[in-house]
Amino acid sequence: MDHRQAAARVRELTTQLEHHNYLYYVLARPEISDLHFDQLMKELEDLENRYPDLADPNSPTQRVGGDITKEFPEVRHRFPMLSLSNSYSREDVVEFVERIEKAIGQVTFVMELKYDGVAISLSYRDGRFERAVTRGDGEKGEEITANVRTVRAIPLHLHGNDHPAELEVRGEIIYTRAQFERLNAARVEAGEEPYANPRNTAAGTLKLQDPKEVARRKLDNFIYGVQSDELDIRSHFELIHKAHIWGFHTPEPSRRFIERTDNVDGIMAFIDHWDKHRHSLEMDIDGIVIKVDDLDIQDELGMTAKSPRWAIAYKFQAEQALTRLERVTFQVGRTGAITPVAELDPVQLSGTTVKRASLFNADQLVRLDLHVGDLVRVEKAGEIIPQVVGVEKDERPRGAQRVHFPETCPECDTPLVRIEGEAQHYCPNEHGCPPQITRRIEHFISRRAMDIEGLGGETVGVLWEAGLLRNVADLYDLRKEQLLALGKGWGEKKSQAIIDGLEKSKAIPFEQVLFALGIRHVGETVAKKIARAVGSLDHLMHMTKEELTAVDEVGEVIAESIIDFFAAEGNRATIGRLRDAGLRFEVDRTEQQVQGDQLKGLTFVVSGVFENFSRDGIKQTIEAHGGKVSGSISSRTNYVLAGTDMGPAKRAKAEQLGVPVIDEKEFMRMIG
Repeated sequence: MDHRQAAARVRELTTQLEHHNYLYYVLARPEISDLHFDQLMKELEDLENRYPDLADPNSPTQRVGGDITKEFPEVRHRFPMLSLSNSYSREDVVEFVERIEKAIGQVTFVMELKYDGVAISLSYRDGRFERAVTRGDGEKGEEITANVRTVRAIPLHLHGNDHPAELEVRGEIIYTRAQFERLNAARVEAGEEPYANPRNTAAGTLKLQDPKEVARRKLDNFIYGVQSDELDIRSHFELIHKAHIWGFHTPEPSRRFIERTDNVDGIMAFIDHWDKHRHSLEMDIDGIVIKVDDLDIQDELGMTAKSPRWAIAYKFQAEQALTRLERVTFQVGRTGAITPVAELDPVQLSGTTVKRASLFNADQLVRLDLHVGDLVRVEKAGEIIPQVVGVEKDERPRGAQRVHFPETCPECDTPLVRIEGEAQHYCPNEHGCPPQITRRIEHFISRRAMDIEGLGGETVGVLWEAGLLRNVADLYDLRKEQLLALGKGWGEKKSQAIIDGLEKSKAIPFEQVLFALGIRHVGETVAKKIARAVGSLDHLMHMTKEELTAVDEVGEVIAESIIDFFAAEGNRATIGRLRDAGLRFEVDRTEQQVQGDQLKGLTFVVSGVFENFSRDGIKQTIEAHGGKVSGSISSRTNYVLAGTDMGPAKRAKAEQLGVPVIDEKEFMRMIG
């Protein structure tokens, strides 16, 4: 394939991928399998690597994130991004309508959902995505283009050719409830605190320095405004429809996400509908936005210093319920974190029966001044996690006892510790505290860890009560005769399935074994990165903090956690028993095709096209000789391995940081 043919194929692949991306993320009507989509993407990536001049900042390949972003420059909005006036009163909405009608006469209003996310302004020039800026103070915000480019619901090229040459759209970056729950489930499994709500998590995600991590978080987007000096359409409702045609994720009239009316009764009907049904949505909303539909009338009404006169936001009251606090229990997690939980008289809230609610930590208990028997107000944080938000102190029973955070572990009576800078208290008795041990065992046997068939949380509880489990290593000492002796429900088939599952787990790769060990802050992705970077558990156990933080995605907190884990005598003893049982504690050398350690400790960035290797092949060769491959040049890069057609930007960055640039021949000499 020559350069001309490659350019034509790049254009064709880009068009196909953008079309299928739109079908999947905007219309929810995919036409091809994920495998087929990935194959098209891989072909485009290979062509862009082979012909770097054909690469485009708005290529579909950039959806996965680019280089680390150290700063978010401040940018002035072309059109001010003012906040709406908020109201919790229906009377205020009636007054808003009356004020408009008194000034203008009867008008058409548009009602939309008020998404509970992060406001964003997206700029397009000649149909190409150019820039994304946060609301900031309304006059200027921070540019976060690299991160927003990873949000697949946002088009990088507009559909059609009837859009203005310069266009700004306004929208909200959100987490769907399903994706937020997946994100939190992964954090809990990694021994980390779950995020409190989707909105704050979306805001934090957009400020991450690594766009690749933003891409993994799978944010979504809805558009609620279109602005340009060249708009022929003068209806907000029609502009939102046009934005949908251009490729944006917009509110759907068919689902009553957006409607028009010319009277206050229509507005109230829309409010009533979503006040009742908002919990059935796939994302959080916190109210309804009412706007004048006609853009010329919007211009005539103008703005105050803070907000437009032609729009108002009606905010729903967060649904709360009153119930009695029966007691507070204190849960011990697998990492030893102590979490206070309110045990409640059951109450209906947001369509579910709530019996327990989070109190998070000791500071929350102090803030609430909680007493047993209090009448408490409960709401769902981010419509998901039940939490106690207030106390009706006038209703406090006489003689009620204040709730105190324990000084010792509620399970093993060990004095608790609180790490400086953290809100959580911990039980340090990790090898003698029963719930820590059983929950670590449950984590160890889970599908994404050792994936031991036949074992589950309930089974672990039975084996614990029988005295057969006190440590994850005890699993591999189990014998079928012991299981059969447990009595009813433990027949030949079940017992043999567990023994077979344990034997099968010995073939689980090292990266999953490392995750299964349950090192605090070492989740599934980090475990995989560490395993591939260090090669073996023996190497990992003796690494310094400086060496650990050189591994991709390992910061100081994770490095210190790893060092502390291996410093514990009990953990080292467990690892010794697991090693004796036959678990895999090093990367499979045959799979890795290790050929030497000439590049041990060296980090390479690969760029361009090579004579004797494909790009993947040369990366595998680096790793096979003990080296590490990084996607971006930094002060930690030892060499840039340059083929033909290396991009000038990477060469300039290497020169700026003083990183040596070597060619393929020099690389061949290095590996012998």
